[in-house]
Amino acid sequence: MPYRDMFIGLFTGRSNPALAEKIADAYGQDLGNVTLKTFADGEIYVRYEESIRGADVFVIQSTYPNADNWLELLLLIDAAKRASAARITAVIPYFGYARQERKDQPRVSIAAKLMADMLATAGIDRLLTMDLHASQIQGFFDVPVDHLYASGVFADYFNDLQLDNLVVVAPDVGAIKMARAYAKRLDTELAVIDKRRPQQNEAEVVNIIGDVEGKNVLLIDDIIDTAGTLTRAANALREAGGKEIMAACTHALLSGPAYERIESSVLSRVVVTDSIPLKRASDAIEVVSVSGMFADAIRRIATDASVSTLFVP
Repeated sequence: MPYRDMFIGLFTGRSNPALAEKIADAYGQDLGNVTLKTFADGEIYVRYEESIRGADVFVIQSTYPNADNWLELLLLIDAAKRASAARITAVIPYFGYARQERKDQPRVSIAAKLMADMLATAGIDRLLTMDLHASQIQGFFDVPVDHLYASGVFADYFNDLQLDNLVVVAPDVGAIKMARAYAKRLDTELAVIDKRRPQQNEAEVVNIIGDVEGKNVLLIDDIIDTAGTLTRAANALREAGGKEIMAACTHALLSGPAYERIESSVLSRVVVTDSIPLKRASDAIEVVSVSGMFADAIRRIATDASVSTLFVP
């Protein structure tokens, strides 16, 4: 039976129910009924409360820390497989552990590959995700991977602001490709920050490659964790003559002192997506939703239509 003729089931774990509700609303269908609970010892229990035999199942779950979000997703996939779902797509707006995608030091884990292996073992037939920390993670999977980019949502937001004399800045060499895509969408110039990282979660700005003096600046990155890199870069750009300093980052982990650093920084606005729910509201942080993008992708997958038009970075 073609997948387009199957019952479509949208289900969610507990990591980001607000985004899952928005995706379901944009898709035009209610979320399916599933019981999720945690026993007193921390063990997670999942049960689908409706038949999904022969269904095309989409399980929506962001996998930011703690690790329970990963485990809950794996259990949801396993339960769907054992309930005879015809196809299972893991919808992971934020793919956790993606920063550990290569062996860059002796005796370290390639955590992203381990996560991919666990998803395969649990029984996914397809992965739908957004702004992976490293695009090559797609090669860790032996099932189709649909990799979406938040750049379209961010570009619409900043185009609506009609900012003059704007320059897009990559916070490091690894982000050049992403920043170049934003610069193309926004029809702006590109600059790059050359930095070194003495240790994890610490970065030192070394040099700014490109002209930012007298210009409005948009910093682009995929993740804000402790916001140390972001705020140091913003300070360096202001010292180099940048006018309004803004940032667009897809995944707002916002760990430790992140909120305090952003709120006391020279950044006029930080725009993030709802791939991860904010820990608290902040006047310095604005959220744009990617629910429409995911609903569109789910609709195309469910009807065997092309998803490639959504892959433009």
